[in-house]
Amino acid sequence: MMNVLNKLDLHEYKPLRDIVFDTLREAIMDGSLKPGERLMEVQLAQKLGVSRTPVREAIRKLELEGTVTMIPRKGAYVAEVSLKDISEVLEVRAALEGLAATLAAEKMDESGLKLLQEKASEFEAAAKDMNRDDLIKLDVEIHEIIFQSTDNQTLMNLVDGLREQVQRFRISYLSTMQNAEDIIVEHRELIGALLKKDPELARNAAEKHIRQIKQFILSNLEV
Repeated sequence: MMNVLNKLDLHEYKPLRDIVFDTLREAIMDGSLKPGERLMEVQLAQKLGVSRTPVREAIRKLELEGTVTMIPRKGAYVAEVSLKDISEVLEVRAALEGLAATLAAEKMDESGLKLLQEKASEFEAAAKDMNRDDLIKLDVEIHEIIFQSTDNQTLMNLVDGLREQVQRFRISYLSTMQNAEDIIVEHRELIGALLKKDPELARNAAEKHIRQIKQFILSNLEV
């Protein structure tokens, strides 16, 4: 995975503080900055080619969303993730995925199903090359298609609230070829259920997928 902590492209049409925030958040999500790692303003500013001020502002914003922890007289650290955190987040995610799949089986139209199949095929192609960046991106897109098809804004808002935590788990889970192959099987099961318009089968497939992730993460705790 590419290390995102390089000098920034300051030609982006965004305030500098937002560019720095997005960059640091991505570095945490992709594991470039690991749980428990101290965030040193001076070193980060040098790596990114900016002053300390936007780095400090970005760290404060990351603290507000819970991605960073401030320890008095010590500084800022990437938030640790406990076994309890993982269990709770993935239990909620499994319930939301199950509900989304149930609704999708009833509501997803032919264009949605076609797009879902296309993205699943792209995921399989990326798995052959073990291109983790593409695997992560495509897995996100597959789940987004399902959630969007529910036409349930409350459900999508709840999912958005778990996005950062789930992304960290997704990155950890997609670190091996075996897991990518398992996800391919699980995607096929879920899409098959959606094609059959079978809500119960779709719910079971979606919940099984999240249970597999939970089992792997809890057995290989390095998130």
